Amino acid sequence: MDIIQLAMDLIDEDTDQPRYQFDQEALDELMKSIEELGLLSPIKVRSTLNGRYKIIYGNRRYKASKLLNKATIPCIVSAATDEMDIYLEQIAENLTREGFSPIEEAEAFHKLMNASKFNSSLKFLASKLGKPESYIKHKCELLKFGNAVRKLIVSGTQIRKDKLTEDQVLPIKDLPIEHRDPLALIVARDEMPVGDVKKIVKLFKDKDISEGTKDKLLYKNGYELLQTWSTVQQNKKERERAAELKAEQEERAAAAKAEKARVAAESAAAGGAGGAAGTGGAGASAAHTKPAAAGAAEAVGGASAVFGGTAPAASAGAAGYVDADAVVESPAAAGLQTGGPAGAAAAAAGEAVAMAPEAAPLAASLQQLLASLAAVRPLPPEALGAYAAASLPQQDHAAFVAGVDALIFGLEQQLAQWREVKAIADARANG
Repeated sequence: MDIIQLAMDLIDEDTDQPRYQFDQEALDELMKSIEELGLLSPIKVRSTLNGRYKIIYGNRRYKASKLLNKATIPCIVSAATDEMDIYLEQIAENLTREGFSPIEEAEAFHKLMNASKFNSSLKFLASKLGKPESYIKHKCELLKFGNAVRKLIVSGTQIRKDKLTEDQVLPIKDLPIEHRDPLALIVARDEMPVGDVKKIVKLFKDKDISEGTKDKLLYKNGYELLQTWSTVQQNKKERERAAELKAEQEERAAAAKAEKARVAAESAAAGGAGGAAGTGGAGASAAHTKPAAAGAAEAVGGASAVFGGTAPAASAGAAGYVDADAVVESPAAAGLQTGGPAGAAAAAAGEAVAMAPEAAPLAASLQQLLASLAAVRPLPPEALGAYAAASLPQQDHAAFVAGVDALIFGLEQQLAQWREVKAIADARANG
């Protein structure tokens, strides 16, 4: 391919070429290089009417030579006439050159696919230029931004003040236009890293945040937007945790309800099997509890001795056990005072003994427990205070704690058994 010297005044620039942005600093450096070393690479032109030529590529070299008042410039004269081939060649050449901006690329691709004189397909362009289709699509998406933002988009990945890289703007591209361009300008002004940009974009895509609130967010700077994103994320996590806890509580409540229904159903079935069978089961349960209850009474009594006193009522209450053969015939026989709720309940139990002799062992145990409860007074506040202030040997304190543990254990066992009795009684009443 021949290189010839053409007069500068016979050459015209191509105003339709893809590249039109020329950095003045880079142009000054090129002028200095040409002045010192000469033009190392020729420009490429094609013939036009009246013996003139139009530049295919090399506009920057032409501009620098013209500013240096060069009379001629080395050129390669092309015989190409097809507009599509010429434009594709211009793009391909500029893709290899420094300074071809992402917006210039995007506009060139868009022109090839949409201008009536080209009307190319994405697949055709990708094959001609040796670029993936996704590369061309991403470039064209830069055209969603307005001119104020486009002017700031530059090549490379270095983040600079009042400039935008493709990596910075691409996460923003799908936001509504009223948020997209203002946010891009904030990103450029505050030199925001790509990772922070992506977080802030999530803030503007959050459906739980109203459009009015998003509009107000645009008055914040980049750092404040990042802080807002962090706060929103923390609040979401707290709400999610609260929802999880609520679901767990509801699940446990449902399980407890189902268990209660199961126990009630089993109790109802047991009650339907006959009063004698139910009474026998309860008596066996009481007999099974006897060793633990007796142990509780002994422990409480031993602990009471530490303080120089006795606790017969507490021991009886802890044990709560009556031999199945020892039937109390009346409240008076148990030494029970007839006043108060416990006395009334004991009287009712005594009547039950008279009405249903087969339930006598269970009723006797009930009377015995009620009698014990009536005889035990609540602990006065000063007793608790005295114990808290008392200075006791370690072994005495340990003995007392063991007694309390034994008492609680015995009472809990009694309570569990009497709940079973209550369930059976309720089932019989509802039956």
